[in-house]
Amino acid sequence: MTSRPRALAASAGPGRRRPAVRLSWDYPRSGRRGVRRWLPSWRQWLVLAAAGALGLVAVIGIAYARTRIPEDLNAFATQQNNVYYWADGTEMARTGLTNRQDVPLERVPEQVRAAVLAAENATFYTDHGVSPSGIARAAYRTVSGGDTQGGSTITQQYVKNAYLNQDRTLSRKFTEILLAVKLDRHLGKDEILAGYLNTSWFGRGSYGIQRAAHAYYGKDVSELDPSEGALLAALLKGAGLYDPAGGPAARDRAVERWSWILDRMVETGALTAAQRAGYTVFPEPKTPEPQAGLAGQVGYLVEVARSYVESHTDISPAQFDLGGHQIYTTFEKPRTDALARAVVQASAGLDPAARAEDRDVRVGASSVAADGRILALYGGPDYLKAGFNNANTSNVPAGSVFGPLVYAAGLGQGVQRRRDGDRTPVRPGTLYDGDDGLNVMTPEGPYWGRDGKIVKARNTDGRSWGKITLRTAVAQAVNSPIMQLGMDVGLDRVRQTALDLGLLPVSTGPLVPAFSLGNSTPSTIRLAGAYSTFAAGGRHTDPYSVLKVTRGGAALPLRLPAAVTAVSPQVAAEVTDALTDSVRGGSAVGAKAVAPAAAGTAGAAQGNTAGWFVGTNGTTSTAVVVFRMDPKTLVLQPLDGLGGGAPAMSATGLPLAVWSGYQRAAPTG
Repeated sequence: MTSRPRALAASAGPGRRRPAVRLSWDYPRSGRRGVRRWLPSWRQWLVLAAAGALGLVAVIGIAYARTRIPEDLNAFATQQNNVYYWADGTEMARTGLTNRQDVPLERVPEQVRAAVLAAENATFYTDHGVSPSGIARAAYRTVSGGDTQGGSTITQQYVKNAYLNQDRTLSRKFTEILLAVKLDRHLGKDEILAGYLNTSWFGRGSYGIQRAAHAYYGKDVSELDPSEGALLAALLKGAGLYDPAGGPAARDRAVERWSWILDRMVETGALTAAQRAGYTVFPEPKTPEPQAGLAGQVGYLVEVARSYVESHTDISPAQFDLGGHQIYTTFEKPRTDALARAVVQASAGLDPAARAEDRDVRVGASSVAADGRILALYGGPDYLKAGFNNANTSNVPAGSVFGPLVYAAGLGQGVQRRRDGDRTPVRPGTLYDGDDGLNVMTPEGPYWGRDGKIVKARNTDGRSWGKITLRTAVAQAVNSPIMQLGMDVGLDRVRQTALDLGLLPVSTGPLVPAFSLGNSTPSTIRLAGAYSTFAAGGRHTDPYSVLKVTRGGAALPLRLPAAVTAVSPQVAAEVTDALTDSVRGGSAVGAKAVAPAAAGTAGAAQGNTAGWFVGTNGTTSTAVVVFRMDPKTLVLQPLDGLGGGAPAMSATGLPLAVWSGYQRAAPTG
């Protein structure tokens, strides 16, 4: 009987060879040439993918098996105060006492719990502690440097709050996921939810929903209604962003998210449409209770320093509230005291009890060194009585003190008066028309406003100056040349120069002709910082308030600003020359008696809603603003008739008086 191999060989016929048996893993691939020889086949890709998946499962399985749920929660018992120091190293204030009190889940109203679930994790009671889509999203954000919290379930957030730290790394996220899955198997959902509500940070120094209920509504958590619960649930996304007391923008965010959560509760079945219709008025929380030790100007300084720490370190707000940090600030106590005294003395002529025009008057001031250090602030009469920081407000227009920034843009970038034409340089001696009522021109012709009329440039008191140099226009604060210069330079280029000088994008106004007359709303800190750039020869350093942060004696990473070239040294010198002329015999001549070598300017916003004085003496620039603001609507009111109409108490006279009084006490700053 013929064997099978021999039969196969015979069937091949004479001269034919039996084909060789191919190996299952043919790589590099035989019978292929060039790049194709090194490209795996689809079968090989499939094998590799399967092997990789099996390996990944094995790694995860081993890691899961080795992961142990910690026996102890994070050590809240070791909380400490945060200590702030003056620039000379002496203690300024102690803050940061954490406020936390556990409550059983039964004390939290069911619809308040439902608000948290609707906001953070609607599938909490059905998931297994993690969300696959959320994990993928969080991993991407971690790798790309974005926020990682958006992909976390409530179980994951509880794990992070109770057992881990706030680091944004893949390894920490991986551990969080494993712990969340394991915790979900070992604890009941109600127990996890209770732990989450008792360890989450709600802002205002409050950990846990019980203390948050007291901090925001002055009541026990059991007394919260669904509307109030929706606001507290909104805070879980970031109390610093959604606390309505954080300013108009924060309140707008809070209202929007509060409304969304209530709508979401209808979708999840926690509220009926009829119940939702009953919650249309935003549940305003009570005013935050200032911490002891923050009286006078100290509270304003601490507020600015804390904000800088939170934005320039990797310390989260929740970690910061745990305390134990030492914050060494740039603030100089003698200067801060001198600035406060100057405001009190200059404001002595105001009589709000007798004159309606003197009511709700606010003064803000900042003193910034050429290297960016914020040396002193005046935020208001007393932080414990009026927490709104007038030195750091961003809703007051700069008015004509914005003119030097337009001048710097013109000197540095030239002008373009014809569309697609060449840009031509301008010099301090370049002539412009200084008459009142001139048509504002574009390369195509007059600029037409939305009211269907040609926009005209108006000078203070309606005075016409005829042909004047740009240097004179800056020194005398003449509006019409500055307004036209801004159009000739290009408002987008003027805006970029302002940003280079330190103004924040959010504070720059709309790019209309009034942009050159200061429709932007920079804080006194930012405007003083811009003028400091001219004193520093065109080198700009963003204003900063913290020199060093330590914890337990160890320095923590702090991102300090670096000096960059904003304008050329020549442009900086030419702007300074014009501002020096302003003090010698221009709009700021009132400062000459106190600081004859100073460089500065006085100005008012359109509608006389704000008065300014910004001046540089030595290497320090100080900006002072005076404005009236309705405390309920936050709408600015005219300064007409301030101080009974006395010149020293006018919109520009009062800021000058504050600046001058400060210079007498700090002649080099």
